[in-house]
Amino acid sequence: MHSTISLANALALATCALALSPPHLSTRQQPFKTTPITEFAEPWAFAFLPDARILVTERKGNLLLVDPTTKSKGTITGVPAVAYAGQGGLHDVALHPNYANNSIAYISYAESGSGGAGCAVTRAKLSLTATSGALSDLSVIWRHSQRATGGLQFACRLKFSPDNALYISSGEINQMHPAQSMTSNLGKMIRLYDNGTAYAGNPFASQGALQSQFYSLGHRNPLGIDFDAQGRLWEVEMGPFGGDELNLVQPGKNYGWPLVSEGRHYNGTLIPKHSTRPEFAAPKANWVPVISPAGLIIYKGNLFSSWKGNAIITGLSAQGLVRVSITGDTAAEVQRIAMGKRMRGIREDKDGAIWVIEDGAGGRLLKLTPN
Repeated sequence: MHSTISLANALALATCALALSPPHLSTRQQPFKTTPITEFAEPWAFAFLPDARILVTERKGNLLLVDPTTKSKGTITGVPAVAYAGQGGLHDVALHPNYANNSIAYISYAESGSGGAGCAVTRAKLSLTATSGALSDLSVIWRHSQRATGGLQFACRLKFSPDNALYISSGEINQMHPAQSMTSNLGKMIRLYDNGTAYAGNPFASQGALQSQFYSLGHRNPLGIDFDAQGRLWEVEMGPFGGDELNLVQPGKNYGWPLVSEGRHYNGTLIPKHSTRPEFAAPKANWVPVISPAGLIIYKGNLFSSWKGNAIITGLSAQGLVRVSITGDTAAEVQRIAMGKRMRGIREDKDGAIWVIEDGAGGRLLKLTPN
């Protein structure tokens, strides 16, 4: 989420942000039926298993097995200790592309160490029973190259690409300038093989072992990543005060944080806009005031036929879904759907239904199907 500021600064900046914001898009009636499955304690992410059961992470360090038919919840043991503070804890979960044959899963989480906390990604064998399961043979395949106190902006979303590369969205843990440093993997998009080694052809491979992981740089807090039907990578990230971004991520590009932004620093200090520094890749869409994007899918199904190819973003402060139309290399918000809750994770199932999970205590897993 976005860091806190004083009330005076908040009021002053909010007035300015509203003046700069695009015309308000009216919220339409929800265009779907909502089916609640069950609720959780601070859920963060979820993943569908081949048998239609669902893995759900809770930020305090719980990995749960959910049967959407019976709505039962079982515990997965063997989860490593997490640094539960601020925005840190157990974060994302993803399955190996060949999970049906190898039962390998990946989890990302905040871990404690010298200097504070940073993100780590672990690969493990997942063994399941009818009601529970266990992780074994855990191996950390990637971690932040530095740590910080405060527990902010880990990001650490996991996504396998159509060609089976593992992408990790690395937040800059509120340190800002490491996002521009080639000697830190903070504030980067990371591309690896499934075993954690750097993917062949990464754009900075000639600069060293650390740099060989990097796919792009200049990111702040990229909390949602997905691929479109063309195999292009999109991401949403939280800006500072204003300036949340939707980016088309391309190899070797620099997205500018903290040197440029469509928002401002929390103390009111201006940040140059992307238009002043054309060497940095500008967002395809941005939000002032913020929506606090926490998850993203590029919809590929047929159930919501008019949404095909759109970005669907879960918003925390927006308390709903934000739909963005993508045409070629351009993007624009076309609809905002109120959900009445801070919305955290989002996934599309094999049938084209959209699943979302609410943020915070009592956050529910919801299945969305057309009315």
